[in-house]
Amino acid sequence: MRQSIHITVDIVVFYKKRQKTFILLIKRKNDPFKDSWAFPGGFVDNNELVINACKRELKEETGLDLNIDAFKFLNYYDALDRDPRSRTVSFAFLAETDEQKDVEGNDDAQDAKWFPLEKLPKLAFDHSEILQDAINLIKT
Repeated sequence: MRQSIHITVDIVVFYKKRQKTFILLIKRKNDPFKDSWAFPGGFVDNNELVINACKRELKEETGLDLNIDAFKFLNYYDALDRDPRSRTVSFAFLAETDEQKDVEGNDDAQDAKWFPLEKLPKLAFDHSEILQDAINLIKT
């Protein structure tokens, strides 16, 4: 029997101020991982390109509206158990902003907040792995 696979996006947005790096996270409103912190993101609609879903999800969940050119492909994540709801493959993107723009939780995010890289809360899903890949890319 064939299983349906869902495509999702995750967006790692950061900015640097002096020698400090800040990462944008959302607090999840719904299960799974309700009340946990995660990267903005979500499901790609059937009639939507992945990059457009990236821009849409970021704006819906945080109010942050970045130009599509700001998104750089980071990697894909396809561990079989990465999402307890269903089989998902996530395309993760990295974006940098030059200032700490105001954000607020909307849609299925109850909060959105900038965190210093060295003081991040525990992350939902496999977002710690995504974060490590993003850090490695930021450093280069």
